[in-house]
Amino acid sequence: MSKRDYYDVLGVGKSADEAELKKAYRKKAMKYHPDRNSGDKEAEEKFKEINEAYEVLSDQEKRNMYDQFGHAGVNQQGGFGGGGFGGGGFEDIINEMFGGGFGGFGGGGRSSRNRPQKGKNIQVNVTISFKEAAFGTKKDIEFYRTEECSTCNGTGAEPGTKKHTCDKCGGSGEIRYKQRSLFGESISVAACDKCNGSGEIYETPCHTCKGHGKVKKSKKIEVNIPAGIYHGAKMNLRGEGDLGSKGGPRGDVYVVVSVMPHEIFKRDGDDVFCEIPITFTQAALGSEIVVPTLEGKISITVAPGTQSGKQYRLKNKGFPVLNGYGKGNQYVRVQVEVPKNLNAKQKELLKDFEKQTSNTKGYTQKDNFFEKVKRMFS
Repeated sequence: MSKRDYYDVLGVGKSADEAELKKAYRKKAMKYHPDRNSGDKEAEEKFKEINEAYEVLSDQEKRNMYDQFGHAGVNQQGGFGGGGFGGGGFEDIINEMFGGGFGGFGGGGRSSRNRPQKGKNIQVNVTISFKEAAFGTKKDIEFYRTEECSTCNGTGAEPGTKKHTCDKCGGSGEIRYKQRSLFGESISVAACDKCNGSGEIYETPCHTCKGHGKVKKSKKIEVNIPAGIYHGAKMNLRGEGDLGSKGGPRGDVYVVVSVMPHEIFKRDGDDVFCEIPITFTQAALGSEIVVPTLEGKISITVAPGTQSGKQYRLKNKGFPVLNGYGKGNQYVRVQVEVPKNLNAKQKELLKDFEKQTSNTKGYTQKDNFFEKVKRMFS
């Protein structure tokens, strides 16, 4: 049978946020947990199904792949990547509800601490100019990440000293104990607090890394920022984050891009907008005006009688389509500027001009307005 849609399995919509997913998962897990349905194979399968759905939808990267490509995009291989219930998120929630581990169901109750785990992700912020966002650029980013300690080669032990099996957990890295819960007795599993889940104890911890096997070091990477990138966009540099544990892969580096505002241009999608002031004379008589664009200056023609707010479209003068083809447009809005601080002669000339145009049909908006007023009171 084909797999059910993960959103249907949890009973949530595709826009569900993290809190809604967790709430739905808790409800379903409580209903179908093996401790409440001993010997019920159908409940067991449903419990596996909801854990598989939550594993994907609670991980933003996996969720994005699932939304785009469905089950094929996450390649679950049976749902749990080789056994157990995936990451520690399920165990955290189940522990909250049932007071311990899985009671031997599915993953055998083994702590996620003993499985290979991906390293932590790192976020780096980078600021670029408006023009760099339009044309793309390269930026050097620098951050700190964990590296294998060169003194102990990642063992955590002082060179020349020995390590031996932890006497508390017997080398398993786990401590098991029985615990009573709402649904009866269960077997809980926790990482050994003496060896921190490693199963081994060092006679003398490494003096450089204090026994961790890892140290923080500075890393510099040149990042290619594509043309057309948006403010707030997040770029993923896979495998550049912190070291994993137990042989797990490195985490990722997320580069968050901030685009500085421009003093002339404003962006809306891939389109660019700007306002150009023109004089009363230019608007009345028409004129050639110079307009700035992302690629340089060009000239456009302002027709005689142009009104303030008139907008012109400059095709393909906007931002490139990010990771696509084509460009947006630039829109130029002209604003007629009324002169201030006129001298006496200028005022007389304008008054004379007003007398000569008052009986003409030059003021269309004004004439139409007063015609409406006249009708309203007639």
